[in-house]
Amino acid sequence: MSLADQLPALIGVVVGSVGSYATQSLTERRKWKIQKLERWDEKRFETYIRYGNALKVQLRIAQRIGAAMGYTDVTDPLEPSHGFTELAEAESHRAAEWESMLLVGDAATIAAARKWHEAVWTIELLVREGVSASTDWARAHQIASAARDHFYQSARGDLGIGGAPPPSGEWPRQWRAELSERTEPRP
Repeated sequence: MSLADQLPALIGVVVGSVGSYATQSLTERRKWKIQKLERWDEKRFETYIRYGNALKVQLRIAQRIGAAMGYTDVTDPLEPSHGFTELAEAESHRAAEWESMLLVGDAATIAAARKWHEAVWTIELLVREGVSASTDWARAHQIASAARDHFYQSARGDLGIGGAPPPSGEWPRQWRAELSERTEPRP
């Protein structure tokens, strides 16, 4: 057999090898991209959780200080002398977590997170200033609750979590009004 007789078979082997290599390379590249996206999704998920938890801690401390100052709808009072130190530490922790948000979050979720922490700062400001109408306290919590809902809605969208977000909480708590109505003395 001459080389000319073997040439079609050799060309077939070369074309098959190149095709197989190209297919394998494209498959591996696609698999790597998918794994990279999954890793970043996991990082964003963890970052969003840590940031949300940091803000909740900060809010809870401010609420407890508010309880010690006489604001209603909050339990477990925390004396301002101790609470302001805890509040400052919580803010430092939140600020550190914010850097992670800026690194891995998408623009809409970062904007929503900023609105939420600004709403929490308003509540913190109310307890730092010390005197405010209870309507201001309730309104500040309504704004913070709406900002929180928007943050989680944005985060869920960024992470591709389908379905409607959970229903929003109510501030002040509806159950308190209902409880007051049931416990009022009857004539």
